[in-house]
Amino acid sequence: MIETVKLSKRLKKVATYVPEGALFADIGTDHAYLPCYICLHDEKARAIAGEVNEGPFNSAVETVHLYGLSDSIEVRLGNGLEVVENEEVNQLVIAGMGGALIRSILEDGISKLNAVNRIVVQPNIDARTIRKWFLIHGFTVTNEAILEENGHIYEIIVADRGENRSPYDASLVDQQLLFGPLLMKNRTATFYQKWKHEHEKLQTVINQMDKAKVKDIQKINQFEKELKWMKEVLSDD
Repeated sequence: MIETVKLSKRLKKVATYVPEGALFADIGTDHAYLPCYICLHDEKARAIAGEVNEGPFNSAVETVHLYGLSDSIEVRLGNGLEVVENEEVNQLVIAGMGGALIRSILEDGISKLNAVNRIVVQPNIDARTIRKWFLIHGFTVTNEAILEENGHIYEIIVADRGENRSPYDASLVDQQLLFGPLLMKNRTATFYQKWKHEHEKLQTVINQMDKAKVKDIQKINQFEKELKWMKEVLSDD
């Protein structure tokens, strides 16, 4: 018997948000470890594993074959949501990319999302841009997680369609988009670790911008506002 797929800590956490019996797409699947892990643990789950690069696509095909999951997982070569048809999947996973790229994948493939009721994302940077996209397009953030692995801190965001209870406070939306509305309510040691580091980085950026011969006053003001938010968040540590 083939043992289960060995997943990273972050992808194991992502997998917990894919519901039982899911019909989902994993975009940017790489070696298809995530869909294989899910389908090995859930016989009813079905997946489309999408990959834009031929090398990882071939590796994904091999992984699916190795675990005997060809009836449960279809590996497709293509860019973003080009690999799925409209109303073909109910859940969507996009993990391990920058926030701007994830947002562009969602935006470019918005016509494919009509039947998607849950999106799980794990951006490596700039989670805020995805939260903004969810807010604009009727997906409600219902779960967030933050974790550290191999010296990196990752955020995971789960958004559901048709969930009426907004996690946002009208007076704090800008701050909550940055920090995560649910992460702000349940601040862990990892949350404080991340934002202490981000505070230090942003302070350095502002110091450098202040020394420039031509100053971008508007951007400096925005960064100083965000720095103030970070100080306020860290003061609760």
